[in-house]
Amino acid sequence: MSLPKMILLASLMMASHVHAQTAPATSMPATSGTVVVVPATGEVRAANDQAIVSFIVEEHDKDKQAAAARVNRKMKEGTEIVRRADPKAELKTMGYFTYPVYPEPPVQPLPATRTPVQPVPIGWRVGQYLEVKTTNLAALEKTVASAQKVLSINNISFGLSPALEKRLDDQRIAETYRNLNERIVSIARAMGRQPGDATLDVVDFEGSGNYVQQEAAAPMMMARSKRDVSSEMPEPSFEPGETTLQMRLVGKVKFK
Repeated sequence: MSLPKMILLASLMMASHVHAQTAPATSMPATSGTVVVVPATGEVRAANDQAIVSFIVEEHDKDKQAAAARVNRKMKEGTEIVRRADPKAELKTMGYFTYPVYPEPPVQPLPATRTPVQPVPIGWRVGQYLEVKTTNLAALEKTVASAQKVLSINNISFGLSPALEKRLDDQRIAETYRNLNERIVSIARAMGRQPGDATLDVVDFEGSGNYVQQEAAAPMMMARSKRDVSSEMPEPSFEPGETTLQMRLVGKVKFK
């Protein structure tokens, strides 16, 4: 081999060696001391065990006192019926109202020269609400049917009793924390680290201030009906449904 060719070959080999030293590394970046923010969620579901029923009694009469007297009598009777049917139910009367009823305004507008006359009530609407809170769902339909002989259903909603919600909250916290641990393990493996290298520095159960409790809307049924004059009231049909409770937390994890 001639001397010029040997010099050229040596130059190429040296350039290749320099390029290999300056080429970017393809290995994973160092993760020592890395802080990772890990969000986690938890969810529990349970059948609703509490009902809140709102009853209403309303009377119309030209005599305000007569209408109020009938409302008072029917509310007392309806309250006693509910208490007998469900002794453990929580009852609360609320929203007593008295409104005047005015005649319909004339179809033709009054002449501009005629002074408007102050309308005079032709009757009165008087009513009151009764709220019933109970966990005796097995007897709910029978209880409501008994009360409907005197009162009308305004609305009904189903949800969780405080005792059940407290038990579910314990489960919800445990489920959310379990999800956090699972995600930490997955993140550690993705980073090429061992889960034991991670240290949990902070756990924020409020989701860094962004957490807003989201509960599935409890099934609600509404009804407005006239009082049945028959002695026997057919029982209504209710489906309490379920409620889902969710939780979000954020954990800060630091790798060794």
